Order: sequence, then structure tokens, then C-alpha cells
Amino acid sequence: YLNLAPGRYVFHVKAANSDGIWNETPVSLIIVISPPWYLTGWAYGLYALLLAGAGYAFYRVQLRRKLERAEADRLKEMDEFKSRFFTNISHEFRTPLTVILGVTEQLNTEVAPALQSKTNLVHRSGKNLLRLVNQILDLAKLESITLKINYVQGDVQTYLRYITESLHSLANAQNVMLRVERKEAEIVMDYDPERLLQIVHNLLSNAIKFTPSGGRVTIHTALRNTEGTEHLELRVSDTGGGIPPEDLPHLFDRFFQARNQEFATSGGTGIGLSLTKELVKAMGGRISVQSEVGKGSTFIVELPVRKDSERLAVGGGQLAVGGEQLAVGGGHVLREVSDSPLTPHSSPLAPHPSLLIIEDNPDVVEYLRACLELDYQLEYAYNGRAGIEKALEIIPDIVISDVMMPEKNGFEVCETLKYDERTSHIPIVLLTAKATVEDRISGLQRGADAYMAKPFHRNELMAVLGNLIELRQKLQQRYASAQSALPPASDAGVQMEDAFLLRFRQIVEARLDDSSLTGEDVCRRLGMSYSVVYRKLSALTGRSLNVYIRLIRLQKAAELLSDLSLSVSEIAYQTGFNDPKFFSRVFAEEFKATPTEFRKKHSK
Repeated sequence: YLNLAPGRYVFHVKAANSDGIWNETPVSLIIVISPPWYLTGWAYGLYALLLAGAGYAFYRVQLRRKLERAEADRLKEMDEFKSRFFTNISHEFRTPLTVILGVTEQLNTEVAPALQSKTNLVHRSGKNLLRLVNQILDLAKLESITLKINYVQGDVQTYLRYITESLHSLANAQNVMLRVERKEAEIVMDYDPERLLQIVHNLLSNAIKFTPSGGRVTIHTALRNTEGTEHLELRVSDTGGGIPPEDLPHLFDRFFQARNQEFATSGGTGIGLSLTKELVKAMGGRISVQSEVGKGSTFIVELPVRKDSERLAVGGGQLAVGGEQLAVGGGHVLREVSDSPLTPHSSPLAPHPSLLIIEDNPDVVEYLRACLELDYQLEYAYNGRAGIEKALEIIPDIVISDVMMPEKNGFEVCETLKYDERTSHIPIVLLTAKATVEDRISGLQRGADAYMAKPFHRNELMAVLGNLIELRQKLQQRYASAQSALPPASDAGVQMEDAFLLRFRQIVEARLDDSSLTGEDVCRRLGMSYSVVYRKLSALTGRSLNVYIRLIRLQKAAELLSDLSLSVSEIAYQTGFNDPKFFSRVFAEEFKATPTEFRKKHSK
């Protein structure tokens, strides 16, 4: 009875004893054989659940795949549409840009020399815009695999050195040292001059843009042997703010911008590095980046060294680099710089209000100079920190500042100057491309008197500056009489100037009878230099420092004249005038009446 199937059995037994007598009624034994656990009912139930779960999971996976495929198709379609859109609109841009560049070239030969700087500015800006448009078109060509790589054979070291030299003016404007380091004196290989120019120009201009004033950008070239293949290694290193680690995997994605824009001296589009990677890939190379936040970044380009093409012939043509032309020929590149960088200067016309321009873009500075130099005495600063130092040094009548700048941004400049007693009276205009409502509110909250968006109209800028100067003249009228009790002001800026003049008055009145009190004494008590107090007081009251001190003395004398027990001479001595005749003369000039006539008029 071994190996019985699971179930319930009845075992009947009929037996005989040793005498052969059988039992009349058989004995029954019930035997139950249980099935193994994997054949029980609950096991079958579990099998059913597992089968149902597997079916549901399979359904979910298939559904997710369909959704992912549909989403991928949708994204691909959107990306293709975006690429077609950018390609089409870029082609449309080229037509008016060609007209602009052609007309400015023609005008440059016809207009007076004084206007040539303006036409050159338009021409350089048009070239820069055309370069950006060409980058978008190159991306589209790379996507459609229609971009041709035109190799020539030549000394790539010489070519790279001259590309680097073409960016020295940009580096100098940012106060950045640009160096070229190389191990080999000459590296002859196949390269596409135009594509290599785009790669190196993008990497170097990015490095300069993200390197603070006083920093260093280095391009290092060397030959490397990787897996039996010789490569040209280009390393572009900077001492900028670095790139956050979480941004490194996406750095070469199109339109991606790392979260280190506070270190940038100008804005970007997120196209340059994407195009650079695609060009390097099209030339059979690879690009990588190493970065540490706070210490800088290094971009590494490896290009295979081949010598299959013909040597570069003489008369190779020209390649555009920003606002410059590089003439390529015979293995050499000759720079033809269109304009020298803007040299800061001040207008010699002293009667004009002084205006400090804090802007890091030389082209914008030149345009502002062209707009304002006839009406204002101009001073310049090329980053936020230098702008603050310049403002504290010269105490200008008005400040125009960009927002996105190295060292200190425009908001920090505004906040610093408005909360410094020496410069709190200066009107500040923030001029920037950041024109959202939040940006305007942020600027105005930091004390900006006006906020203008780029591009701006010259007449609008002149009107804003004129209104601010008119408001400053009204403020001068408020303080012109040197009254001891000024009407209450609701504006926080006016309250700050009221407090300054009240402190100034208290210092003078504390030594009112001291005829030896000078402007230098008052400045020492204020804790400011003589020139700073002089310029601030002139801006607020329209009077010089010593004249304003005398005005406070005369104002106090006018109050004392109501006391008939004091003679005019006694009042003169009590208010710091040693000569009563001089006192009477200057009193009459200020109040249009002699002290005696003033007393008679006000004692009635």
C-alpha cells in the first residue's frame, strides 16, 4: 500500500487466531493521506494570484512601453519642429543681417570720422549676431548629417596661437590673463580651420566669460598616444567659479545653462558647448570637462592626428571671429582688428552733470557714450566692484549700471551705494536685459530710481535722466534754506539725506561762535573726506561746503535777531563772524535785507 495517491482510505482487516478462528466482523481503519503543500487548495489560490499578477505586470510594462514610445515620438517630433523652426528663422535672420552689414560698411566710408565709431559698433554687433545665427545653422546641419568637414594639412600650433591672440582684447577688457602653453613647437596635422576656430573660440570665450577680474585662462596643447593612436589634446583651463557636479552630465545638452551664471560676465544661449561637442564628434574626437566649484574648470578636447590632406595653400581666405577677421593663408593667420577697444575718458565740459557708467560690455559702453557725451561728464567702470569704488571716489551726479556683471551685480551696486551715507543721494538707473516684473521689483526695492530694459531708446534714456536730475534739483530747493526743522518726508532716501544734513547742522551749531571752524573740521567730525562731503553737499543743496556752513550761521543769526536785547554786533560774534560789517553784508545778500531791516520787519 505504498505510494498511494492523496485521499481518504478505509482499511478493512479480517484476521484469524492461531486456532484458525476468524472474526465475524472485519475491523475498519480510516487512513487519510494528505497532499504535498504545493498541491493544496491555498497553493492553487496562490498560483492563480501569481498568474493574475504576472498578467497585470505584463500589461503594465507593455502599456508603459507604448506610452514611452509615444512620448519619445512626440519629443522627437517637437525637437524636429524646433530644429526646423530655428533653421528657418535663422535663414530669415541672415537676409536682414546681410543688408545691415553691407550698409554699415558702405556708411563707414561715407560718414564723417566722428560717426565712424557708431557705424563700427553697429557692424561689430551685426557680426556677432550673424555668428550666433551661423551656430544655429551648423547645429541643424550636424543633425541632418549635411555639415561638411573640409580638412587641410598645416601647423595647427600656429593657427591655435593666432586664434588665441584674437581673443586677447576680450580678455583684457575683462582684466583676465590669457596664456598659451605648448609642449611641441610644431604639430602638422589635418584640421578644418573653420570648425577648429568655432571649437576653440567657444571654449576660450566661455572661459573668459566665467573668469573673474584678475583671473587666468590657459590653453595647453600637447600630443598624446591613446590606444596606439596619436591625438592632439587641447586643454582650456580657467580660474573661475567652477561648475556644480550635478550640472556636469548635462553641460553639453542643447540650451542647457549651468547654475553658475552669477560668475558670468555676460549672458549666453546654451548653444555654444552643444555645437562644440557635435563639431568635435564630427571630426572624430571627443570632449570632456573637469571642474571643481570655487577653483575653476578644464575642458579637454582630443582630436585624432591624421595627415591625409594637402598642405594649406597660400590665400586661404578669411574667417570671422566675433568682430574681427582672421585671414588664413600659408599656414598662418593674420589678425585684422576692426576697432580698438574703448578707452575710458571723461568729457572736459565741467558744467555738465557727472555721470558714472558701470557696464562690462564695451559695445554698450560705447553706445552709451555716443548718446550721453554731449550732455554729461562721463566716467566709466567695467565691473560692479570697480563701480562702487569709483562712485565713492568721485561722487557722481548720477549712475547708470548694468545688472549682470562680474564681482558685484547691479543690485548689489545699487544696495551698497544707497545705504552708504556718502553716496545715498545719487540717482541710480539700472539698465539691463532682465526686464521681468520680479527683476524690476527687486531693483526698485534695492533703491534704484529707475529701471530700463535693453534694448532702450536714446530719447527714453535721456528723458529718464532728465527727470532724475529735475527731481534732484527739487531736493536742492528743499535744503537750500538750511532750515533747522525740515518738513517730514515719507521717502526713505529723503529721510536719510535729512538725517545727514541735520547731523551736519548740529556739528556746526555746536561750535557756532567759533570763527575758526572750517569745512575740514566738520568733515572730520562726520568721518568723511573733504571731497566726498563737498560733492555730496553740492549735489543736495547746490552750495559749497564753506558757503553752507556760513548759511547755517546766518540762519541762526536770523533767529537771534528776534531777541531785541542783543545787538547786531553781539549776534555776529555769537554766530562766528569776527567782522560785524562783513556779517551785515552777507546777511543782506542772503535775506535781501540788512540785519536791522530784518529785525524791524519780523518784530512787528
